[in-house]
Amino acid sequence: MKNIIVGTDFSHGSYAALEVAIDIANNIGLDIELIWVRKTKELPSQEQMAELTRLAEQRLSELCKLHSPKLTKSKLSYKILSGKVANAISEEAKAQNTFLIAIGTNGASGFEKYWMGSTAVRIVQDSPCPVLTIREGYDVSQGMKRIVVPVRVDINSRQKVPHAAQIAKIFGAEIYILGLIANKGDESDILTYIKQIGIFLNKEGVKYTHTTRRYSNYCDTVLEYADEVKANNIVINTEQDRVISQLFLGTNAQQIVHKSQIPVLCLHPKDIVTLAK
Repeated sequence: MKNIIVGTDFSHGSYAALEVAIDIANNIGLDIELIWVRKTKELPSQEQMAELTRLAEQRLSELCKLHSPKLTKSKLSYKILSGKVANAISEEAKAQNTFLIAIGTNGASGFEKYWMGSTAVRIVQDSPCPVLTIREGYDVSQGMKRIVVPVRVDINSRQKVPHAAQIAKIFGAEIYILGLIANKGDESDILTYIKQIGIFLNKEGVKYTHTTRRYSNYCDTVLEYADEVKANNIVINTEQDRVISQLFLGTNAQQIVHKSQIPVLCLHPKDIVTLAK
């Protein structure tokens, strides 16, 4: 049975991630599993580790008691794992056939600082399923009513559309297609892409609007447009690059995850369904 995993470090960002996960779970009837990862090399003594674990379990239990009544169709549970955060969450997601991982970003709370900086990127990079990143301070009461889907002249760019449509249906949202033009030769192809996406979204019954922009900086152009339309979510491909036999998250995806003030849904090529030409 698929579920939603919420990684927590007891920061405001991770609490926001839990609230958004509850909203999604209530719409599609999935259980939520809260996960805290015990980093076994962080503390010098077993006594300190035991105390930290006890405090974490206490907080996890309190979070479940507080938020379980908000779930209308499913349940909220928690689990404590050990090891490297990204690896532990990824392995749990594989074992649970997880639908989505939700994490807070830039969320230092004083308790721990798991999701700041490169850790959030590694979770996105290693995850076997889509990852939703939520910035600390994001107003979760906004819901997700306006979803930006940037599209470039790229073989994988349109593949994110079916997932975006699925999220749009869950929230009754409108999709804002942003056609990105790097040079004059892209313009005709982008307009064709937008037309094809429009046909698909019409069949799915998803409301949409579209525009095109010339760009030199992908991240800045996408974030500026999202701000203009007061978007509540951005859907991106992770654009992984292979370097020395390792997979690294592409620069554009990293920048958007780090800079975006609104939730970002990150999809790997293996997560997404091809939108046929």
